Parts: sequence; structure tokens; C-alpha cells
Amino acid sequence: AGAALGPGGARRYHLYRPPDVQAGERLPLLVMLHGCGQTGRDFAASTRMNLLAARERFFVLYPEQDRLAHPQGCWNWYDRRFGKADAEAATLMAAVDQACTLYLVDRERIAVAGLSAGAGMAALMATRYPARFKAVAMHSGVAPGAARSPATALGAMRGRHVPPMPATAVGKAMGAAAVFTTLPPLMVVHGDADLVVSARNALSAAEVWATATGASPGIERTVQRGKRHAMRVTEFKRKGRTFVMLCEVKGLGHAWSGGAPRLPFSDAAGPNASRLIWGFASKQFKALAAS
Repeated sequence: AGAALGPGGARRYHLYRPPDVQAGERLPLLVMLHGCGQTGRDFAASTRMNLLAARERFFVLYPEQDRLAHPQGCWNWYDRRFGKADAEAATLMAAVDQACTLYLVDRERIAVAGLSAGAGMAALMATRYPARFKAVAMHSGVAPGAARSPATALGAMRGRHVPPMPATAVGKAMGAAAVFTTLPPLMVVHGDADLVVSARNALSAAEVWATATGASPGIERTVQRGKRHAMRVTEFKRKGRTFVMLCEVKGLGHAWSGGAPRLPFSDAAGPNASRLIWGFASKQFKALAAS
């Protein structure tokens, strides 16, 4: 457990460390941002990311929203108009920096992922600090640039304000016009039965990121393992490299796909989003190490 102080105030966090870390051994870090109505520990339980981290050997950082900053525990990803979102993102980066200082984190292998409001904040962090992250994942989140205030956030959640945007509009909306070519690759996971955040956001998020990185869509394919929900997968590539992977899960509501059973915001019947996200992130780590 720990706490970090930044422009948005203080935020608590806890960090999972895999067993038997050797002296001098530096491991990757995955930052996990919970959704509304959750705590960091709730998120760890529903995603079961720590079990994966123990096997694959990486750190997991779970920052936690302060209820004084938002009564429902949502990250303020949308409040760009008055600077609250950017201040909160900076505070979360302070937590990342603190983890890197206190633990044997490989600073060249850091990724960020989030659910719902956490997905929005993950995207904001990746656009504000693109050089710090090698991959980002949005699960059931609002498309980047679709909201700048509480009112527009509610509209975007319902499927408004999320049409595909031209490159100039993307730059203005995301506030990252100068860093498009350095944005980390993005994975989008969204259920087509989501009644909280419209599934329209999934394709919009993918298209916004693809526009920003100059990537083009490939052929959609359907993936299904056993009796799990089927998943439509589209990869957006530039020069052979995947910059966006869109995973649309059939029958999934507003819940972590493949999460622990009988927990809120968790659907055990879906494809395992934790494995998908870590697989996507680790692939980016390996690609950069080889380049």
C-alpha cells in the first residue's frame, strides 16, 4: 500500500509484486484503473490480474480514486474544460513514478489499462504522457475526445458525440496533436450488450486512435473459444505493425470480460480480457526490444 501526491491531490494505491523477485531483476509494470463504484482491490479481485502477474512476472499498480474527488469513485477523465482531468492524470503519473522509484520496475516496459471511467483515464494518460507507456487498453470506455465536461460525458456514454473524426478534429479533441506518431498502441475491448457505455464508443475509439497513428483497418475476424462469448477482432496497422486492436464481444454487458464469477462489473462467460490485455502489452514490449 502507498499514496502519491500530485496536482490533483493525494491518491492511495496498492501494488502487487510477484513472488521471488531477484535482486537487480527489473520487471514490467501494468497500471490498472478501476471503474465507477469500485476500489482498486475490487478491481484486482474481479480481473484476477494478480494471478496472471504471478505467472507472467510483472508488477501491477492499482491507484484508487478518492471519494472526495468523485462521490461514485469515478476517475474525472472527462473534465478537461477546467483542468481537473489533467491534474488527476498528473497525480496518477506521480503514483507511477513512485512505484518506479520504490520497486524494480523496468521503465521501458510500462502499460496502462482501465475499465469504464478507468478506460477514459487510461486513454488520457496515454495521450498526455505517450513516451511513458508502451501500450494502453480501454475496456468499456468512452472514445477519446468525445467529452470535455460532465454533460458531454453523459451524452458520449449514451452514444452521442462519438462519430469518426477527421485528423484535425482528433488533434483538437485529444489535445495531443504534436504526439500522434508517438502514441502507444491501443487495445479496445467492449461488449455489444453494454447498456451503460454505448458500444458505439468502441469503433469510434479505434478509429480516433487509428487516425492519430496513421493506421488502416484490416479484415474483421470472429474468434470464439469453447462456450465463451464470441469476439469480433479488427486490427488497424501501419507498415505491418498493429497500432489498434478492436475486440467487440458479443453478449457482454458493462463488465470485465472473463472476470471472476459473481462479482459486480465482471462477466466470467466472456473471453479473458486480462490475458488479452497482457498479451497485447507484452507483444509491444517485445517488439520495441527487438527494434
